Amino acid sequence: MIKKNFGLALFVLFSFAANAQSKKTLDKQEEIKNLVWNDNDPYKNAMEIPENWKNESAVFIVKNIKYIYNRPGNSIEYTKIERDRIKLLDQAAVTEYSELKYTEGNVFYRDMSRVTNTFILGVKVIKPNGEEIEINVNQESISNNDEKKIAIPSLEKGDIIDYYFYTNTIVGENDLYQYKPVENIIGDTYPIAKFEFFLETEDDFFLSFNTYNGAPKLQQIVEPTKKDKKRVYSFTAENVERNDFPRWFFPLVELPSYKFQVLFARSGKYEKKAYAFIPEEANTIKTNVSKEEIFNLYEGKFGPYGNLGDVERFLKKKNFATNEEKVKEVFYYIRHAYYTNYVEAFVMDESNIMYPFELYGNNPIIFNKDEEFVRFFTAFLKDNKIDYEIIIGTYRYNGDINDLLLESNINFILKVNTETPVYIEYFDPFATPNQISPLLENTNAYTLKVVNRKHIEKIETIKLPTSNYQENNSTEKTELTILPNFSGIGVNRNFIYNGQTKLDEQNNILMYYDYVYEDHAKYETEPILDRVRNNKDQEKYKKEYAALLKTLKEKQLNKIKERTEGEYDLKIENYAFKILKNGRFGKEDAFEYSESFNIGNDLIKTAGKNYILDIGKMLPGQVDLTAKEKNRTNNVYMNNPRSFNYQITLNIPEGFTVSGLENLTSKVENETGSFISNASVNGNKLIIDIEKFYKNNYEPNANWQKMVAFLDAASQFSQAKILLKKQ
Repeated sequence: MIKKNFGLALFVLFSFAANAQSKKTLDKQEEIKNLVWNDNDPYKNAMEIPENWKNESAVFIVKNIKYIYNRPGNSIEYTKIERDRIKLLDQAAVTEYSELKYTEGNVFYRDMSRVTNTFILGVKVIKPNGEEIEINVNQESISNNDEKKIAIPSLEKGDIIDYYFYTNTIVGENDLYQYKPVENIIGDTYPIAKFEFFLETEDDFFLSFNTYNGAPKLQQIVEPTKKDKKRVYSFTAENVERNDFPRWFFPLVELPSYKFQVLFARSGKYEKKAYAFIPEEANTIKTNVSKEEIFNLYEGKFGPYGNLGDVERFLKKKNFATNEEKVKEVFYYIRHAYYTNYVEAFVMDESNIMYPFELYGNNPIIFNKDEEFVRFFTAFLKDNKIDYEIIIGTYRYNGDINDLLLESNINFILKVNTETPVYIEYFDPFATPNQISPLLENTNAYTLKVVNRKHIEKIETIKLPTSNYQENNSTEKTELTILPNFSGIGVNRNFIYNGQTKLDEQNNILMYYDYVYEDHAKYETEPILDRVRNNKDQEKYKKEYAALLKTLKEKQLNKIKERTEGEYDLKIENYAFKILKNGRFGKEDAFEYSESFNIGNDLIKTAGKNYILDIGKMLPGQVDLTAKEKNRTNNVYMNNPRSFNYQITLNIPEGFTVSGLENLTSKVENETGSFISNASVNGNKLIIDIEKFYKNNYEPNANWQKMVAFLDAASQFSQAKILLKKQ
């Protein structure tokens, strides 16, 4: 009876709290609605768009964004209100806006402080006659996992949708808090008649902010007073043309944009603890970061540090011809000893098979931050009297290092000054020396000069090295066999990836079990189950782990199969793949794998006694440019120069010959790249050799039509057919 009453009391209490919360939520929704849509709204009756945009698909009458950072009591509060008012001019825009998708905030805990997120959406439709229809978001939204969607009924050409997103986050008492940086362009896929930006802060909020590529400069429009410490900043842009945001484009490099970050520090001592570039005073705005500021922030961050006992024991067993060789081998050892050695443990823990970390002794060293690795590796370099530098760079899509504003946009590279310099950036299972991110290649960077392998004494500007299209190569060999009665095609493919082309492929294809056991054997360490000394426990864990591995391998196979199906846009059967080399020990160490499968007769058509084969479709993944893409106005930014070699071999069915080889021969080559294909018959085999390359990682728009030429040639090849003639 006591339990029953207790349960009833809980139910009543929960119901009361839920009702109270619901009323509070509704009140808040009404408050925000009145804040955005009120009698003083300057866009309340805005219906018209500029005449020159009448033929656009849609036009934003206004895009309004407001960020607010303030201090209610001992907490700190962040609010963002984004409001769009857009006129729909054709059926494509009507279809696009007939459904809005969004995610909501929630309540969670971080660093023992209660963090409350509130999310509110408001939507209304304005008809050409001025009639307003407000959508009841609470009733009309449908949840799908973390995403919600809301249908906007009865939309028509000429309608206006006016909607806003309200996000509010309150963090409990905190002395130092760094908000996520914001990096946005001003433009959109539709023109914008008026873009308005507002940012509000007060005391102890430090602001770094700048605009780029012709965007208006931020202006302070409200000064603080003795009673009100509020500061308000703003900028406005008018008649912003749309952008298509095509492939191979870095918007932040070319389009009007803005970047900013806000940091809260309750007092001066917390300002000094901030791991960021901040202005000296809260009432000023930092607009850029100088070399000297970078030097000051990182001067004391990278002191060599670490227990090198394991490394010293590793070195005792080795002899190296050069310091360059020693550096590379020690890197691979550290990669295993403090990373891949524990991958199984994390899998076991996350899968709830066992708690594994006690098997590794007290306080095992595990690197999960670049800074930790840099300090440890430089401790090894210091002990071995090998000179080094620490390079500060930023990805190409962020712009030049001279425009650096945000600490989060920095990437570190360790340059080891051996006989031939060794560059080390990544610290992950596939990291190899001299394989830096392609997005850092050929960029300006800063190098922190280290004296006596200990003290950073000066900073200089350098240019990072680059790779070429020959070394960033992928080779794909495909063998085709016509199945009995021309019922389908058996396919065997082999892939070899080198240079920058292998990084994404390794991440997409490889699972941890494709390399950790190789590492254990190479470095004579124990796989996790061998560390379990209790036989009964070991057998239990082995059984559970075997079931997990089976599931993971099935998922891996299905993932790769689906990817291959997507390449060919065909269903495939009897799929199998095999990792031949994981490519993890050197920039020149290729990643190789093979796959085999069958496809139906979708590519085979009968022609009397003969057969037409869509053999060009066996060259998947070619860029098929639309007319709109061919008229591109933006410059071209790609990750890296690269080359592709393909060989397609068809085993000609007995009793047949091949005609149509002229359809398989093509050559387009210029300063931007090439597509070259040749075909020949050797015995019972048709052999097609294809070369394609992109010579540079950047092309000015003036060269775009030259790229179109070889891209079109590749696309046209994918339509090529041959005739298998009955003898």
